[in-house]
Amino acid sequence: MDVPPADNANGRTVLLLHGRNFPSSYWEPVIRALSNAGYRVVAIDQLGFGKSSKPVGAFTFDRMAADTVALADSLKLTRFDVVAHSMGGMLAVRLARSYPQRVNSLVLEAPIGLEDYRFSVPPVAEETLLAREGDLSAEAYRKQLMTSYSLSIPASAIEPFVSIRERVKGSGEYPRWLRSFVNSYQMIWSQPVVHEIPLIKAPTLFIMGANDHNAPGKGFAPTEMRSAMGDNTGHARALAGRMPNGKAEVINNVGHLVHMEATEMFNTLTLEFLNTH
Repeated sequence: MDVPPADNANGRTVLLLHGRNFPSSYWEPVIRALSNAGYRVVAIDQLGFGKSSKPVGAFTFDRMAADTVALADSLKLTRFDVVAHSMGGMLAVRLARSYPQRVNSLVLEAPIGLEDYRFSVPPVAEETLLAREGDLSAEAYRKQLMTSYSLSIPASAIEPFVSIRERVKGSGEYPRWLRSFVNSYQMIWSQPVVHEIPLIKAPTLFIMGANDHNAPGKGFAPTEMRSAMGDNTGHARALAGRMPNGKAEVINNVGHLVHMEATEMFNTLTLEFLNTH
Protein backbone atom coordinates (compact mmCIF):
# COMPACT_ATOMS: atom_id res chain seq x y z
CA MET A 1 0.00 0.00 0.00
CA ASP A 2 1.60 3.26 -1.17
CA VAL A 3 -0.28 6.36 -0.03
CA PRO A 4 0.77 9.83 -1.19
CA PRO A 5 0.65 12.85 1.10
CA ALA A 6 -2.81 14.37 1.19
CA ASP A 7 -1.44 17.91 0.94
CA ASN A 8 1.71 19.96 1.57
CA ALA A 9 4.14 17.12 0.85
CA ASN A 10 7.24 17.35 3.03
CA GLY A 11 9.36 15.05 0.86
CA ARG A 12 9.64 12.30 3.47
CA THR A 13 8.40 8.72 3.37
CA VAL A 14 7.39 6.52 6.30
CA LEU A 15 7.56 2.73 6.03
CA LEU A 16 5.05 0.89 8.21
CA LEU A 17 6.05 -2.61 9.39
CA HIS A 18 3.18 -4.66 10.79
CA GLY A 19 3.17 -7.22 13.59
CA ARG A 20 2.94 -10.98 13.22
CA ASN A 21 -0.74 -11.45 14.05
CA PHE A 22 -1.95 -8.46 12.08
CA PRO A 23 -2.54 -7.35 8.47
CA SER A 24 -1.02 -4.17 7.09
CA SER A 25 -4.56 -2.76 6.77
CA TYR A 26 -4.70 -2.19 10.55
CA TRP A 27 -2.43 0.83 10.01
CA GLU A 28 -5.35 2.78 8.47
CA PRO A 29 -5.67 5.43 11.25
CA VAL A 30 -1.91 5.95 11.27
CA ILE A 31 -1.73 6.16 7.48
CA ARG A 32 -4.42 8.83 7.47
CA ALA A 33 -2.65 10.93 10.12
CA LEU A 34 0.75 10.68 8.45
CA SER A 35 -0.62 11.42 4.99
CA ASN A 36 -2.53 14.44 6.28
CA ALA A 37 0.72 15.69 7.84
CA GLY A 38 2.52 15.61 4.47
CA TYR A 39 4.22 12.21 4.56
CA ARG A 40 4.19 9.58 1.85
CA VAL A 41 3.29 6.30 3.57
CA VAL A 42 4.21 2.78 2.45
CA ALA A 43 2.54 -0.07 4.38
CA ILE A 44 4.34 -3.32 3.64
CA ASP A 45 3.04 -6.88 3.63
CA GLN A 46 6.04 -8.66 5.14
CA LEU A 47 7.38 -11.99 3.99
CA GLY A 48 4.81 -14.70 4.71
CA PHE A 49 1.89 -12.30 5.15
CA GLY A 50 -0.81 -10.71 3.00
CA LYS A 51 0.05 -10.60 -0.68
CA SER A 52 3.77 -11.26 -0.14
CA SER A 53 5.32 -14.64 -0.92
CA LYS A 54 5.17 -17.45 1.63
CA PRO A 55 8.38 -19.45 1.35
CA VAL A 56 8.72 -22.89 2.88
CA GLY A 57 12.18 -22.47 4.41
CA ALA A 58 13.34 -20.76 7.57
CA PHE A 59 12.76 -17.04 8.00
CA THR A 60 15.49 -14.59 8.98
CA PHE A 61 15.41 -10.95 9.94
CA ASP A 62 18.39 -10.42 7.63
CA ARG A 63 16.36 -11.55 4.63
CA MET A 64 13.36 -9.50 5.66
CA ALA A 65 15.53 -6.41 6.09
CA ALA A 66 17.07 -6.99 2.66
CA ASP A 67 13.60 -7.40 1.16
CA THR A 68 12.50 -4.14 2.76
CA VAL A 69 15.47 -2.27 1.32
CA ALA A 70 14.87 -3.87 -2.09
CA LEU A 71 11.32 -2.56 -1.98
CA ALA A 72 12.58 0.89 -0.99
CA ASP A 73 15.01 0.78 -3.91
CA SER A 74 12.19 -0.08 -6.30
CA LEU A 75 10.30 2.95 -4.99
CA LYS A 76 13.45 5.08 -5.38
CA LEU A 77 13.62 5.85 -1.66
CA THR A 78 17.11 6.76 -0.51
CA ARG A 79 16.19 7.40 3.12
CA PHE A 80 13.01 6.79 5.05
CA ASP A 81 11.48 6.82 8.51
CA VAL A 82 10.14 3.61 10.01
CA VAL A 83 7.10 3.05 12.23
CA ALA A 84 6.95 -0.57 13.34
CA HIS A 85 4.73 -2.65 15.60
CA SER A 86 5.39 -5.86 17.55
CA MET A 87 7.42 -8.27 15.37
CA GLY A 88 7.83 -5.41 12.93
CA GLY A 89 9.85 -3.72 15.67
CA MET A 90 12.38 -6.57 15.65
CA LEU A 91 12.68 -6.20 11.88
CA ALA A 92 13.08 -2.43 12.25
CA VAL A 93 15.98 -2.94 14.65
CA ARG A 94 17.77 -5.22 12.19
CA LEU A 95 17.00 -2.80 9.37
CA ALA A 96 18.51 0.13 11.26
CA ARG A 97 21.59 -1.88 12.19
CA SER A 98 22.20 -3.40 8.75
CA TYR A 99 21.31 -0.32 6.69
CA PRO A 100 21.95 2.69 8.96
CA GLN A 101 22.45 4.98 5.98
CA ARG A 102 18.86 4.35 4.87
CA VAL A 103 16.96 4.81 8.14
CA ASN A 104 16.29 8.36 9.28
CA SER A 105 14.38 7.55 12.48
CA LEU A 106 12.45 4.76 14.20
CA VAL A 107 9.14 4.66 16.04
CA LEU A 108 8.80 1.28 17.76
CA GLU A 109 5.24 0.58 18.89
CA ALA A 110 5.05 -2.16 21.53
CA PRO A 111 7.96 -4.05 19.97
CA ILE A 112 8.56 -7.63 20.98
CA GLY A 113 12.11 -8.89 21.26
CA LEU A 114 13.10 -6.55 24.09
CA GLU A 115 14.44 -9.63 25.88
CA ASP A 116 16.35 -12.66 24.60
CA TYR A 117 13.75 -15.40 24.45
CA ARG A 118 16.40 -18.10 24.06
CA PHE A 119 17.04 -17.90 27.80
CA SER A 120 13.45 -18.82 28.66
CA VAL A 121 11.78 -20.52 25.68
CA PRO A 122 13.15 -23.97 24.84
CA PRO A 123 13.31 -25.16 21.22
CA VAL A 124 9.86 -26.23 20.03
CA ALA A 125 9.44 -28.78 17.25
CA GLU A 126 7.92 -27.44 14.05
CA GLU A 127 5.35 -30.24 14.06
CA THR A 128 4.18 -29.17 17.53
CA LEU A 129 3.66 -25.60 16.39
CA LEU A 130 1.93 -26.61 13.16
CA ALA A 131 -0.52 -28.76 15.10
CA ARG A 132 -1.15 -26.10 17.73
CA GLU A 133 -1.77 -23.30 15.24
CA GLY A 134 -3.70 -25.53 12.87
CA ASP A 135 -6.12 -26.61 15.61
CA LEU A 136 -6.79 -23.06 16.83
CA SER A 137 -10.47 -22.19 16.39
CA ALA A 138 -11.75 -18.72 15.59
CA GLU A 139 -13.05 -18.31 19.15
CA ALA A 140 -9.76 -19.48 20.66
CA TYR A 141 -7.82 -17.08 18.42
CA ARG A 142 -10.13 -14.22 19.38
CA LYS A 143 -9.60 -14.96 23.07
CA GLN A 144 -5.84 -15.28 22.55
CA LEU A 145 -5.63 -11.83 21.00
CA MET A 146 -7.72 -10.16 23.70
CA THR A 147 -5.96 -11.79 26.67
CA SER A 148 -2.36 -12.17 25.50
CA TYR A 149 -2.26 -8.57 24.32
CA SER A 150 -4.24 -7.11 27.26
CA LEU A 151 -6.39 -5.13 24.85
CA SER A 152 -8.61 -2.31 26.08
CA ILE A 153 -10.73 -2.20 22.91
CA PRO A 154 -13.94 -4.19 22.33
CA ALA A 155 -13.60 -7.66 20.85
CA SER A 156 -15.46 -6.40 17.77
CA ALA A 157 -12.44 -4.24 16.90
CA ILE A 158 -10.27 -7.30 16.32
CA GLU A 159 -12.90 -9.21 14.35
CA PRO A 160 -11.26 -8.27 11.00
CA PHE A 161 -8.09 -10.07 12.11
CA VAL A 162 -10.07 -13.18 13.01
CA SER A 163 -11.97 -13.04 9.72
CA ILE A 164 -8.77 -12.79 7.68
CA ARG A 165 -7.32 -15.82 9.42
CA GLU A 166 -10.51 -17.82 8.84
CA ARG A 167 -10.57 -16.89 5.15
CA VAL A 168 -6.99 -18.06 4.75
CA LYS A 169 -7.86 -21.34 6.50
CA GLY A 170 -10.47 -21.96 3.83
CA SER A 171 -8.12 -21.31 0.91
CA GLY A 172 -5.63 -23.42 -1.01
CA GLU A 173 -2.87 -21.16 0.28
CA TYR A 174 -3.44 -22.23 3.87
CA PRO A 175 -0.70 -24.93 4.16
CA ARG A 176 1.97 -22.48 2.98
CA TRP A 177 0.58 -19.68 5.14
CA LEU A 178 0.55 -21.93 8.21
CA ARG A 179 4.14 -23.01 7.70
CA SER A 180 5.22 -19.40 7.16
CA PHE A 181 3.37 -18.38 10.32
CA VAL A 182 5.18 -21.06 12.32
CA ASN A 183 8.52 -20.14 10.76
CA SER A 184 8.06 -16.55 11.88
CA TYR A 185 7.46 -17.79 15.44
CA GLN A 186 10.74 -19.69 15.42
CA MET A 187 12.56 -16.67 13.99
CA ILE A 188 11.34 -14.52 16.87
CA TRP A 189 12.54 -17.00 19.48
CA SER A 190 15.88 -17.91 17.92
CA GLN A 191 17.10 -14.61 16.42
CA PRO A 192 17.30 -12.01 19.19
CA VAL A 193 17.80 -8.35 18.32
CA VAL A 194 17.76 -6.91 21.86
CA HIS A 195 21.56 -6.83 22.02
CA GLU A 196 21.65 -4.59 18.92
CA ILE A 197 19.21 -1.97 20.17
CA PRO A 198 21.69 0.12 22.24
CA LEU A 199 23.91 0.34 19.15
CA ILE A 200 21.30 2.07 16.98
CA LYS A 201 22.31 5.66 16.27
CA ALA A 202 19.11 6.77 14.52
CA PRO A 203 16.67 8.69 16.75
CA THR A 204 14.33 6.10 18.22
CA LEU A 205 11.02 6.45 20.05
CA PHE A 206 9.42 3.54 21.91
CA ILE A 207 5.65 3.90 22.36
CA MET A 208 4.49 1.33 24.88
CA GLY A 209 1.20 0.29 26.43
CA ALA A 210 1.49 0.08 30.21
CA ASN A 211 -0.62 -3.10 30.27
CA ASP A 212 1.35 -4.93 27.58
CA HIS A 213 3.14 -7.93 29.05
CA ASN A 214 3.17 -9.96 25.86
CA ALA A 215 6.09 -12.39 25.59
CA PRO A 216 6.03 -14.79 22.62
CA GLY A 217 6.56 -18.36 23.72
CA LYS A 218 5.76 -17.73 27.39
CA GLY A 219 3.48 -20.76 27.38
CA PHE A 220 6.42 -22.99 26.43
CA ALA A 221 8.75 -21.57 29.08
CA PRO A 222 9.28 -23.35 32.42
CA THR A 223 6.57 -22.29 34.85
CA GLU A 224 9.04 -20.71 37.26
CA MET A 225 10.41 -18.42 34.53
CA ARG A 226 7.17 -17.07 33.12
CA SER A 227 6.58 -14.33 35.70
CA ALA A 228 9.87 -12.69 34.77
CA MET A 229 8.96 -12.50 31.08
CA GLY A 230 7.18 -9.60 29.39
CA ASP A 231 8.34 -6.57 31.39
CA ASN A 232 8.09 -4.65 28.14
CA THR A 233 7.78 -1.12 29.49
CA GLY A 234 10.70 -1.68 31.86
CA HIS A 235 12.84 -3.08 29.06
CA ALA A 236 11.92 -0.23 26.71
CA ARG A 237 12.85 2.43 29.25
CA ALA A 238 16.13 0.72 30.08
CA LEU A 239 17.08 0.23 26.44
CA ALA A 240 16.14 3.79 25.49
CA GLY A 241 18.43 5.01 28.26
CA ARG A 242 21.33 3.08 26.76
CA MET A 243 20.83 4.46 23.25
CA PRO A 244 22.50 7.61 21.92
CA ASN A 245 19.14 8.98 20.75
CA GLY A 246 16.50 6.87 22.46
CA LYS A 247 13.28 7.84 24.21
CA ALA A 248 10.40 5.83 25.67
CA GLU A 249 6.79 6.93 26.14
CA VAL A 250 4.32 4.76 28.07
CA ILE A 251 0.55 5.16 27.70
CA ASN A 252 -1.52 4.04 30.67
CA ASN A 253 -4.48 1.65 30.42
CA VAL A 254 -3.35 0.39 27.02
CA GLY A 255 -2.12 -3.01 25.87
CA HIS A 256 -0.24 -4.25 22.82
CA LEU A 257 -2.22 -2.49 20.05
CA VAL A 258 -1.36 1.05 21.04
CA HIS A 259 -2.28 2.71 17.74
CA MET A 260 -5.77 1.18 17.90
CA GLU A 261 -6.36 1.52 21.65
CA ALA A 262 -5.07 5.10 21.98
CA THR A 263 -5.11 6.33 18.39
CA GLU A 264 -5.03 10.07 19.04
CA MET A 265 -2.20 9.86 21.58
CA PHE A 266 -0.20 7.49 19.39
CA ASN A 267 -0.52 9.72 16.33
CA THR A 268 0.37 12.83 18.35
CA LEU A 269 3.52 11.25 19.80
CA THR A 270 4.54 9.84 16.43
CA LEU A 271 4.09 13.08 14.51
CA GLU A 272 5.79 15.19 17.19
CA PHE A 273 8.76 12.84 17.03
CA LEU A 274 8.95 12.63 13.24
CA ASN A 275 8.52 16.37 12.79
CA THR A 276 11.53 17.09 15.02
CA HIS A 277 13.92 14.52 13.55
